Amino acid sequence: MNREYRDIPGTYVMDGQHCRKGYHLNMFCMSLNKAENRDEFRKDEAAFLEKFKLTDEQKKAVLERDWLGMLRLGGNIYYTFKLAIFDGRSMQFVGGAMSDVTEEEFRQMMVSGGRPVEGNRSKKEQEQSNG
Repeated sequence: MNREYRDIPGTYVMDGQHCRKGYHLNMFCMSLNKAENRDEFRKDEAAFLEKFKLTDEQKKAVLERDWLGMLRLGGNIYYTFKLAIFDGRSMQFVGGAMSDVTEEEFRQMMVSGGRPVEGNRSKKEQEQSNG
């Protein structure tokens, strides 16, 4: 289905299609709400992931803590952040990792008003300004 927001680089909207794609990944993340699941995951992450119907790509993204990869693969930021909390990471750390900057650089970018619009416009708009 063609959606206007699909033309914006780095945009992963949790529409029905994206929700279905990430359902099992998000259910894994939600399972970390329970202490017994966190303990089991801590003992053997790969074995614990086998309890969920994750794709190989999703498993790899979790094990490598590929935060942006998890979003691309259907992860919801609110659910995947449960994994970051498990790791003792801040939202600024995750945002920095997804933005290819340090935690402090990301924090300062947000304090300064956020990411600049340049380079973050729709692909169509970028083509028009380059053409």
